[in-house]
Amino acid sequence: MVDKGFRTLIAEANAVVPRIAVEDAQKRLESGDAVFVDVRESQEVARGMIPGAVHAPRGFLEFVADPEGPMHRPELAGEKTLIVYCASGGRSALAGKTLKEMGFDDVINLAGGMTAWTQANGPVARD
Repeated sequence: MVDKGFRTLIAEANAVVPRIAVEDAQKRLESGDAVFVDVRESQEVARGMIPGAVHAPRGFLEFVADPEGPMHRPELAGEKTLIVYCASGGRSALAGKTLKEMGFDDVINLAGGMTAWTQANGPVARD
């Protein structure tokens, strides 16, 4: 038996990581004052991502976020707000909590994730 299931872990993450509505996130994308962090798996990203987002799969997040990590992305080392997202908001809530635990102060979870983004006709970049 599991002491804490995924629902409990996500609820705990949502309690410490604020959420941002798609409309407000789109404004942040336009202004360029935030870094979008896509924590989905590569197969999901292949279907499209928010333009300019940094891909940091949740399983590698710590290695990408840590300046001493072997996969570090310098875009995460600045002073900008980090807006994390996944498909629907669960994995990104957990990722946001991890980033906060690592010392990142300004982390926000995109409410509804990529699903809500595309439903609101947010721009999508495809390779």
